[in-house]
Amino acid sequence: MASSPELSSSSNGGRTQTTQTTTTSSQRNNPHYPTRTELVALALYPTLLLFGTLFSLLNPSARSSPYDFVSQSHVQSGDAIPSYFARKDNLFNVFFVKRAWFWITVSFFGFLFSHPGYNSNYTGTRGDNGSGYGRKVKAVVRWGLVTLWWVFVTQWFFGPAIVDRGFRVTGGKCQEAQGRVNAQVKADAMPGPVGSNVEVAGLKEFVTAAACKAAGGKWQGGHDISGHVFLLVLGSAFLVQEVGWVVARHYWRRSVRDERTVVMGDGAVKSAGTDLAADKRWDDYSPEMDEAREVRDVVTGGGLWDALGHGGKVVFVVVGLSAWMLLMTAIYFHTWFEKLTGLLVALMGLYFTYIVPRFVPALRGIVGLPGV
Repeated sequence: MASSPELSSSSNGGRTQTTQTTTTSSQRNNPHYPTRTELVALALYPTLLLFGTLFSLLNPSARSSPYDFVSQSHVQSGDAIPSYFARKDNLFNVFFVKRAWFWITVSFFGFLFSHPGYNSNYTGTRGDNGSGYGRKVKAVVRWGLVTLWWVFVTQWFFGPAIVDRGFRVTGGKCQEAQGRVNAQVKADAMPGPVGSNVEVAGLKEFVTAAACKAAGGKWQGGHDISGHVFLLVLGSAFLVQEVGWVVARHYWRRSVRDERTVVMGDGAVKSAGTDLAADKRWDDYSPEMDEAREVRDVVTGGGLWDALGHGGKVVFVVVGLSAWMLLMTAIYFHTWFEKLTGLLVALMGLYFTYIVPRFVPALRGIVGLPGV
């Protein structure tokens, strides 16, 4: 589609200036959707899940290994287990995936407080004296939103977590523990000491997978959203968003353009860079001046590895391990539908944190955008 000129007027000291700008509607991204670059990055996740699922069906050792649909894993005893990564007690699962949010948080804050993109005098929201303090606060708010979504889905949601609630709604329950508790309740109804706490404890056993397993029961019968897929997708995509846009804006500004668009307070759709300019402390802003005021206190030479900085390199390792363990989860754990729902639930949290603020100015004023 050909570009079309647009006329805009501005008033400066009583004088009206008319300027002509050229926009290409076919190149402007809809603020309600991820950009093309983001879609390419996000496509990695369903690709890994699809490849892992196909591999588990075609690989002879994985296909022939006994599978336990209650634990959603291959049988953990004997020599039939198809791979070291099919074991739930493998070191990567125990020390990385089980503590994944710790590693995600540490790497994020390491990048936030060490990378020049957050410490330069290039940009700054009003009131932060150009130190990047305001941008750091908004980055922490975004981390808080993503962390809250992780807590709601896997840990607690005004009671049982969303994963446990979903399992119960779809017909799941604590099978073996239920029989034992019912028997105990009947025994307590007989003459003798009253064990009133047994029924309360039994009810608790039924509402979460952790309590059920701790009581010796089996959590089965419902749809079990893959917590591993959810966690690894949410955490790694969060890090990619936070690091990717900062590195792109500050190191390859002249060759990599910000594809993101935002809805302004008056309803106009403009580039994310325009929203940045609106927060500057000068009135004669122009894109040319913006490029002229590039970050001067960072080394723009070198490749991606140098551009990441020390904090970004740690993030790179965490994202790489997340991708690898996501592939192992796709091969050896959960059904394809449970992995799919884990992916979709993770994308819901990412959409609210990184896409919704682009078309809701009030929310954007609180959480900001990475690299802006």
